[in-house]
Amino acid sequence: MQFPESWLREFCNPELNTAELAHLLTMAGMEVEELKPVAPPFHGIVVAEILEAVQHPNADRLRVCKVDAGPHSPDGPLQIVCGAPNARAGIRIPLATVGAELPPGEDGKPFKIGTGKLRGVESFGMLCSARELQLAEDNGGLLELALDAPLGQDIREHLKLDDTLFTLKLTPNLGHGLSVYGIAREVSALTGAPLRTPAVPAAPAVVSS
Repeated sequence: MQFPESWLREFCNPELNTAELAHLLTMAGMEVEELKPVAPPFHGIVVAEILEAVQHPNADRLRVCKVDAGPHSPDGPLQIVCGAPNARAGIRIPLATVGAELPPGEDGKPFKIGTGKLRGVESFGMLCSARELQLAEDNGGLLELALDAPLGQDIREHLKLDDTLFTLKLTPNLGHGLSVYGIAREVSALTGAPLRTPAVPAAPAVVSS
């Protein structure tokens, strides 16, 4: 059983930190096998929108994009060279601004973003895929965000990535632990913290002849 800590706290939010909450569950018979961050460390990644994407003059597989990053592009759209197949105008995507750090690679060191030239065209940042942020293995192109994602918002805040993933090892007699709400009920009973019951709309009665 896996769930993010924030989801559990939506139903029951005891005055315990992450480690204390994990210990409480383990002592109650819901063994916490693992705690790990939802996302690896990175910073300087914000929500941006591609305003224009044109063919690179010197490379068939590259596009030159004009990108609006809200307060992170105060002097006008940023020029960024991108090779993703889905780079196109009108989508909102994660932008690694100049000075940003991507998750550590195989050498354990973060990858810092700077300005550069790709086939003779200057680029001021990097548009990111889910794989480059180590959020998924998919390498199908840029991570496309909701069209109403606030421009300039930190991607960690937008995707709620500053969270902890709980992995529980459950025994057959703890069937209520197969749902986050069931675990929240257990936490409420153990700590006295209030339980928030989700609102379920009533289904209209249907009488068939």
